[in-house]
Amino acid sequence: MVQGLSLSTLPTSGNSGVCGSIPSWREHYQLMKKVQKASATDRHYMHQCMQKLFLTGSSNILRPRNLRVEAGWLFKGGGQGLDASSERSESANEDILIFFFQLDLATRVQYALNLEQYEIAQQLRNKLTEVEAEVIRQQEEKRGSSSKSEAQDKAIRIIRLRADLQNAIDCENYALAAELRDEISKLEAESLAASAKALAYENAQYTFHLGQKVEHKIFGYRAVICGMDPMCCESSSWMEIAQVEKLSRGSNQPFYQVLVDVRADPNILVAYVPEENLLASDRPDKGRFDHPYISFLFYGMDGAGDFIPIKQLREKYNRPRHEIPFDPDDEEPHADS
Repeated sequence: MVQGLSLSTLPTSGNSGVCGSIPSWREHYQLMKKVQKASATDRHYMHQCMQKLFLTGSSNILRPRNLRVEAGWLFKGGGQGLDASSERSESANEDILIFFFQLDLATRVQYALNLEQYEIAQQLRNKLTEVEAEVIRQQEEKRGSSSKSEAQDKAIRIIRLRADLQNAIDCENYALAAELRDEISKLEAESLAASAKALAYENAQYTFHLGQKVEHKIFGYRAVICGMDPMCCESSSWMEIAQVEKLSRGSNQPFYQVLVDVRADPNILVAYVPEENLLASDRPDKGRFDHPYISFLFYGMDGAGDFIPIKQLREKYNRPRHEIPFDPDDEEPHADS
């Protein structure tokens, strides 16, 4: 049984899951099994548990640097009546924590196999399969795969309704014909919206890449890109708080999950920022950047000061590895030149 294995004894790599001695994951396995059926309260509880888990494991990042956790957000204003907390995203943070959990499960499966603990490995693999199936379902729904099939289903239904409409007209049942015409109009609008969402994901163009260091144009904080969507995928209540409708490009522009430097405020770990509010540095930014998730999502910095995303993160967003453009002027001259 899984309960027979002391999970805290299974070390994980620095790039997948949690390092060191961690409180038992068993309660989180149970939480993840219920993730699809959980109520909003349950999902919030799961988020709090997992966030506490990772921050506890990374407390050495936050505490020695005299960070003023109790301080308010330092970046105010911007002329829109907003502060940086308006773009804080609990759902994006939860998405990252579930990604960590998935990586950690995979590592623990491999470790159990290395120890020839096959029964334990099988049960861990079953848990991993459940998590992966739910993650795939959420990604398909978010990225428009389900929208594409939904649009196709609605198109078939529209064809059938049009046939019923013609029959109603032929029978001079004009009341029924009016109802069918209204239903067809409604389905056509829904089908168009679903098709547009699916098309947006298929043809997404992003200005920024995973691991890139950016600066917020309004609030001025430094951040690192760790996720991306071709349009805003947050709830309507979040969009209202963030005043998305006032953006010059609205909600139909790329939005990015970004890790905010915790030296500014460790209370806002992950923000969800529209592309128009981000700015890339003109020169390499190799300055210190502190965040408890960095070592789990990235290998380290490249020559331009950006972070190199782990393979699993690139696969999650189907993004290629970003290569630094070669500049011949930077090449060192040979000694015999």
